[in-house]
Amino acid sequence: MTTRQLRSADDADPTLEADVFARNCRSRPVLQNVASRWGALALVALREGPYRFSALRRRVDGISERMLSQTLQALERDGMIHREVQQTIPPRVEYTLTDLGAQVADQLYGLIAILEDNIDTILSAQDTYHRE
Repeated sequence: MTTRQLRSADDADPTLEADVFARNCRSRPVLQNVASRWGALALVALREGPYRFSALRRRVDGISERMLSQTLQALERDGMIHREVQQTIPPRVEYTLTDLGAQVADQLYGLIAILEDNIDTILSAQDTYHRE
């Protein structure tokens, strides 16, 4: 029996290698969190350095407080970010990238740079598509 067949029989077995293309692979929801609009933007923003919640919300323009909170919780659960509560009055919470989060943020930053550098080509393709 191949690894892929085994994966189909018991997709939750943690001893099997990850395959994001498999329906029940445990890496798929992590990819969804990282590659979501807000997840990607939060990770790349945190690449700039530590952020407090309100400053991060301002940096990621357009995100609601609730959505940022959910996004940060998911990324923290997945080991991408670290949440530190500082014992001040009032308590201060700061978010930073973990080593894994920094690796992922670097890759996302590369993708964002490609898109920003090629925005004219993208807009031209969109214009052509909509005219046809």
